[in-house]
Amino acid sequence: MPANSAHLPYVLLGPMVRRAEPTQFCLQFVTTAAPDFEIEVEGTEVESQLSKIRLGTYLYLCFVLVTPKTGRFACDVNLSYRVKANGQWLDLSELSYTEAPQLMIPNTLRSVLHGSCRNPHHHSRDSLASADDYLSDTLHDSAKRPALLIMSGDQIYADDVAGPMLMAAHSLIAQLEIYPEDNVALSLPDSLQQQLYQRHHWLPKTPWQERSKWTLGHWLKKDEIHFSSVKAGNHLVTLEEFIACYVLNFSSQAWQLVDLPQLHGQSLNHAQSLEFSADKRALEGFIDTLPAAQRLFANVSTLMMFDDHDVTDDWNLTARWEQNIANSPASRRIIANGLISYWLFQGMGNDALAATGKLLDGFTQSLTAHNKWALTSFDKALHRFTQWHYCLETQPKVVVLDTRTHRWRNEQDFNEPSGLMDWETLMELQEQMLDQDSVLLVSPAPVFGVKAIETIQAVFNACGHPLVVDVENWMAHEGAAKKLIDIFKREDTPSETIILSGDVHYSFCFSVAARFGRHDNRIWQLTSSGIKNEFPKRLLHVLEKLDTWLFAPWSPFNLFTKRWQLSVRKHHSDSPKKRYLVSASAISLVELEQGRLSRYRLLRGDGEVTEFALTEHDDMAC
Repeated sequence: MPANSAHLPYVLLGPMVRRAEPTQFCLQFVTTAAPDFEIEVEGTEVESQLSKIRLGTYLYLCFVLVTPKTGRFACDVNLSYRVKANGQWLDLSELSYTEAPQLMIPNTLRSVLHGSCRNPHHHSRDSLASADDYLSDTLHDSAKRPALLIMSGDQIYADDVAGPMLMAAHSLIAQLEIYPEDNVALSLPDSLQQQLYQRHHWLPKTPWQERSKWTLGHWLKKDEIHFSSVKAGNHLVTLEEFIACYVLNFSSQAWQLVDLPQLHGQSLNHAQSLEFSADKRALEGFIDTLPAAQRLFANVSTLMMFDDHDVTDDWNLTARWEQNIANSPASRRIIANGLISYWLFQGMGNDALAATGKLLDGFTQSLTAHNKWALTSFDKALHRFTQWHYCLETQPKVVVLDTRTHRWRNEQDFNEPSGLMDWETLMELQEQMLDQDSVLLVSPAPVFGVKAIETIQAVFNACGHPLVVDVENWMAHEGAAKKLIDIFKREDTPSETIILSGDVHYSFCFSVAARFGRHDNRIWQLTSSGIKNEFPKRLLHVLEKLDTWLFAPWSPFNLFTKRWQLSVRKHHSDSPKKRYLVSASAISLVELEQGRLSRYRLLRGDGEVTEFALTEHDDMAC
């Protein structure tokens, strides 16, 4: 037992408002002792149903489903709530803008926060703090107050972990006695110091002798790596590491248990020492903004969806990648750990345990009498689970896509990029969109991206290197691209589709309309990335110019793209040079009027606000 166990804070994380509907809302907590919560909502008699999962001697994840005893919750208004734990009211003053936290049950969406890609050790400021400032200013203005926060991928970076973060995770594992796995299939050095920035050397590979003789790698005697991230030196491996990193990504209280200034790398070379120091400085800034992020989570319903970095870079990008993972027990274990931790900390709150809760029994039964996880049986149930995607019945309807586990594999060439969704799930998407006047569609990767960048990706793919530049755009797969465009062109699909995407580490606003057909529709591609991440600014400026030259409205190259049947209009930002590609740590603010987009802004981490023009007279159509 840790010497300071008596001084562990009871609540490490929460309340965090997750799915909120007129019939119930879900609160998420992480505690260090057995949870016992009751919720009180001002003006409404409610019942609380608690679900808890023990993850360590001093670590519990729990969800509280709050339902009105009669009728329904009022929508689109502030609802004050209080939390009682073990018979005592919790002090939530630091999570409140007024006397108590206030959530809003969304029905008619007028203001939505959206972002992706939150890297704790990136040098930029966490833009969730800017979102917290905005919510503080608009809390009592129902037309402006955000009713929903959507995080569309890379909420953690399992493959790009700072050295100090990995050390902090192991400190937290020891203090909370997070349950370990029974058998870890990957052999690592006993000392964590020996592993820092070196784990990529021990991550699984396919030996060159086992590679096909038709590949150049076989003749060059080059092993084929399974984990393609160029920053995999501290890749998360075990389930307890994933769990600890989730807690550290969302909880300022957890960092109070870690003496960050005293974390030092002892066996690092000069370059690694510089990186360690830079990461530590960035983490200090991240920790400073965590209380603001937690206050935001306590007052606005938050929905999430995974992208690749939540598990590992290039997750399921090609059939060949999937085959390599399937053939390696160690690789399968790492991927399963990433997906289990996503399910625990993100997935269950998305649907308030409606479908995801069915996995609970299998998971809890995987804990042995020695308090170790034996997950082989549970892994099978996890990989059979197909309901990571979900909808929210608001106006407009919110449809959140799973673009990772339903891939349309290329059966002719396993090295070709897979389609982001297969035929069956695209047909299901079509059903969700039929007879809707407007839809808010969440796709982690942009549906309509920057053509010049997609062209560069296509060149690398043609050279047999799709993993080098992450060829994960919708247009990279003929079948998926054609089916998705056909859905948008149908006359019975929405007249206004607003697509929210992230992934790319820059932001933009495109509008799309069919060149032919009788369906008078408008599609908005709103990309916001990252919450705490940025694309190299100079390189982005070069790519923007290249895109402007190659794919100008008069350019014949437009006829050779898969979306030639659609007219794409690029909307400028109000930045000094009127750029339409913006690289800045930011979270987007999407404002709607009667289901139609009325305003699109970026709340930047540096406190500035960037707005995109939505006018029809923009001359950047192509």
